[in-house]
Amino acid sequence: MNEQKIVEIDTVKIKKRLKQRKAKMKMSLSVCARCTLCADSCFLFNNNNKDPKYMPSYKFINSIGRIYKRRGKVDRAALEKIREIVWKDCVLCTRCYCPFGIDIPDMIAFARSICREQGVYPTFED
Repeated sequence: MNEQKIVEIDTVKIKKRLKQRKAKMKMSLSVCARCTLCADSCFLFNNNNKDPKYMPSYKFINSIGRIYKRRGKVDRAALEKIREIVWKDCVLCTRCYCPFGIDIPDMIAFARSICREQGVYPTFED
């Protein structure tokens, strides 16, 4: 059984990471019209009774968008919710298409990297 090491959340480090991509995230979050056109490109959305939690825009806004809006001041519980979105609800297949040019897979991968750095990632048992 894999044990996940519990690490204290380093909000300063998260804030520094966000600062590196601030312009791209700010633009992406402001451009997203929540039009849901990206949903049709997601096989998870289409194969899960079109459940809104599988829409790429939902996953983007509720992962890195949430971290960004809180300016990196997130706790372990928030990151654990984000972990479920970016690993369980998204396989990062890169098929999601945004008509406004938002690179949703890149944003979700960025959310994954922040979670991973903070010791919040999925564990797999044998």
